[in-house]
Amino acid sequence: MHSLLVTNIGLLATPAGSAAHGGGEQGEIRFQKDAWIYIKDDRIARVGTGRAPAAPGVRVVDAGGCLVTPGLVDAHTHLIFGGWRQNELGMKLHGVPYLEILAGGGGILSTVTSTRAATQAQLVEKAYRALNEMLRFGTTTCEAKSGYGLNLEDELKCLRAIRELNRHHPIDLVPTFMGAHAVPTEWKENREEYIRLLCEEMIPAVAKQGLARYCDIFCETGVFTAEESRKILECGKRHGLLPKIHADEIDPIGGSVLAGEIGAVSAEHLIVCPPDGIASLAKGGTVACLLPATSFYLGATFAPARDMIKAGVPVAMATDFNPGSCPCLNLQLVINLGCLKYRLTPEEVLTAVTLNAAAAIGEAENVGSVEEGKLGDLVIWDAPDLDYICYRMGSNLSKTVIKRGAVV
Repeated sequence: MHSLLVTNIGLLATPAGSAAHGGGEQGEIRFQKDAWIYIKDDRIARVGTGRAPAAPGVRVVDAGGCLVTPGLVDAHTHLIFGGWRQNELGMKLHGVPYLEILAGGGGILSTVTSTRAATQAQLVEKAYRALNEMLRFGTTTCEAKSGYGLNLEDELKCLRAIRELNRHHPIDLVPTFMGAHAVPTEWKENREEYIRLLCEEMIPAVAKQGLARYCDIFCETGVFTAEESRKILECGKRHGLLPKIHADEIDPIGGSVLAGEIGAVSAEHLIVCPPDGIASLAKGGTVACLLPATSFYLGATFAPARDMIKAGVPVAMATDFNPGSCPCLNLQLVINLGCLKYRLTPEEVLTAVTLNAAAAIGEAENVGSVEEGKLGDLVIWDAPDLDYICYRMGSNLSKTVIKRGAVV
């Protein structure tokens, strides 16, 4: 039991509410000058302006007249993996397409080999270090996917690693099962059997053990078709795992349309999302979780974020931290790219990495805005205003991170 009072906040910037904001609402940010925030135990008890209340016996943190925002929410990471894939950088620089690297046993399949060889303890140790780095950049809540085990034993190992990390690391983790990240080498000639294993063995086991909240799939050319994706995600829904989908990253094969049709909580990537996909996302109430650092790293085009906002689709942004296509866990870089490449306003970007990101992982009731009743997750920035953190690039501007009312 503890209490914390944050005083001398030059500018508090936060979205409001407990649901994703789309359209014009995405850019609606509440600004309060000369603010203070009182956190009791781990929840925000009061927010005000002017003279802060007397708080004898309460720890006081002086924000020094700086900007304060909600803690950042990273709604899409592949946190649990063995090894790295720096050897693929040269291949990409020589123009080898990702799907060709994957077909040759590289890409996801290379990481599968390393992940299967790692113990749960080794995976936890590696991910713990990554989470420490995320925390320093201002991330206080994070989604974490499995997907580099691709068999029952190793997928469960990865999900148990996420559970262990959630118990011991300050960052709150939301687990996603992604056994449908690729067809593993041993089932390359019999993909129907792997899909059967996913639906009849892996998904039921994950659900029975309570190891994941979501079921995700890579719907892409050479990976899983839209029809296969529908079958697997519907199976997940029957077992209580809410659907997410990697869609339209390389080819628009129907993933975004499917996302809206099945009511996916979020659709990820959407680099080449077509107009009918955007319309389906809007109709289905699906959050578009965009990953600009992946486009930047791969030299790919950038998702049509402005078209999505115009259509009323709530846009979130995340890092896509993974060892191959985006070895980046810095949401501050994502903030920069959201302005520079998606042409989003600073206000729209803040919503994308806080409230909308929280909604994309089912946590908008708890995090994503600075309001009474929500968790005391804050970032004090070495910045005078919101524009500054979007404008500066390459420096860590996170001055102090507060998680559940504790300075971390």
